[in-house]
Amino acid sequence: MVKLLNGGRRKGDLMEIKVQNIVASVVTNESFDLNMISSKLEGSEYSPERFPGLIYKLKDPKTAILIFTSGKLVVTGAKTVDKVYEAVDKLQKNLEDIGVKIKGEPQIKIQNIVATSDLHQEINLSVVATTLGLESVEYEPEQFPGLVYRVRDPKAVALIFKTGKVVCTGTKNVKEVDAALGMIKKELKNAGLIS
Repeated sequence: MVKLLNGGRRKGDLMEIKVQNIVASVVTNESFDLNMISSKLEGSEYSPERFPGLIYKLKDPKTAILIFTSGKLVVTGAKTVDKVYEAVDKLQKNLEDIGVKIKGEPQIKIQNIVATSDLHQEINLSVVATTLGLESVEYEPEQFPGLVYRVRDPKAVALIFKTGKVVCTGTKNVKEVDAALGMIKKELKNAGLIS
């Protein structure tokens, strides 16, 4: 099991991983009156002409929650899965305080984890692109300074930069982040592209 340290950091056998953002979808069995909620819920913003959902920002845990009339929510900004659950619990309590009761348990599903890591060495991205093949790599330096590497299993996308910094996205749990980044490092090592 992968263990995160220091609020989203993990030192593994292969590389240190820092979770930057977790996005989760939440389904409740409610419909929400966003006009009423925005008038009573401190810290909320609702401008339906610009965006169809209400935006509610929490300071602790530092997250933003999008609330939709349909009863669906999107939580973003959390650094751990526990913080996602904590944010939903806090929202539920704050809604109850203004008279909005959510019946039943909200169904929370992690949709995406964004994590960063560092290979601790510079990388020649042109060589990586030609060595690892076109089926999993996109590299157009005039469009974007990073190389886009698509991992098939687990399904993830990594942005690799010349500096050795890596951003991994598209995973649903930290084990997948660890596996994807570990596989990338192994492939780069096996091809002699990093030490």
